[in-house]
Amino acid sequence: MSSDTPAAPTEAGRSRFPLDTVYQAARMYYLEDATQVEIAARLGVSRPTVSRLVAEARRAGLVRIEVVDPFQDETVALAERLQVVLGLQAVHLAAVTHPATLGVDLAGPIATAFEGMGLAPGDAVLMSSGRTVYDVAQAGMPRLSGVQLVPTVGGQADPMPWFQTNEITRTAAEHSGAIPAFLFAQAIPSPAMRATLDEDPAFQHVVGLWGSAKGAVLGIGAPTATRDAIARGIPVEDAAFDLAAGDVCLNFFAADGSAIEFPGSDRMVRTSREVLAAVPHAVGVAVGEAKVTSIIGAVRGRLVNELVTDAPTARALLDALA
Repeated sequence: MSSDTPAAPTEAGRSRFPLDTVYQAARMYYLEDATQVEIAARLGVSRPTVSRLVAEARRAGLVRIEVVDPFQDETVALAERLQVVLGLQAVHLAAVTHPATLGVDLAGPIATAFEGMGLAPGDAVLMSSGRTVYDVAQAGMPRLSGVQLVPTVGGQADPMPWFQTNEITRTAAEHSGAIPAFLFAQAIPSPAMRATLDEDPAFQHVVGLWGSAKGAVLGIGAPTATRDAIARGIPVEDAAFDLAAGDVCLNFFAADGSAIEFPGSDRMVRTSREVLAAVPHAVGVAVGEAKVTSIIGAVRGRLVNELVTDAPTARALLDALA
């Protein structure tokens, strides 16, 4: 073999193996299903060298491995059916999710939802609170260079990280290359503080972004009676919450989607139902059979117009709506 045969590049620089030898080893191993012993005999090298050649081919980008989702066709059909039944603009499904890897599991459908928004630098996308959105912010965000991410509710001093929308927004921006905005307010400020907020330029800037947002990633909260935690200051002991099927951005609703109001709700720092209904791509994000009633209520209340969930939740929704 000629000594001037080009060698395959690696992460550390150039390889000691000629490029054509690396290619032949990979071709025989992956396309001909030849064993390493057979390849070694044909190339005149040792079996350990074949193993290194195959590994080198992968590092050099000569081999591309694709793992095909065996449920893809079923998942696509399920999403299309649920979209029609719920009357949504789009439904994006993960085949399966697990609580320990929820952000990663939803990364694919989240990326598809963002792609459908047609975002350009400077466009605004709203980010809600909630455990699922918290997980997505940490591990499920696509690249969003130049896009503005905007928190939708107050919660600056809430002890639970999934209710701290500033931190959720900052984390999502860090992992996506977006630009975060911040909202320095409690979920339910005092009347005096609320009056001050309404006159604050920084707060009004965020409110302006709410009104011009092109998209939103919105956690759909479970029925209040089933939760083990809720944002600080929400008076869950009030009888009104007995009928609460869930919430989106602290806009609580009954099973039919109608609004549930309570003492202090008039001064809450939250993106209103009317604003959410006007967002072109308001993507609700929720997983689990416990969220079925909540998802249906959020759709009926026009709080979301798209949905990201998983296939088991989609089937449970169709069963509930049958």
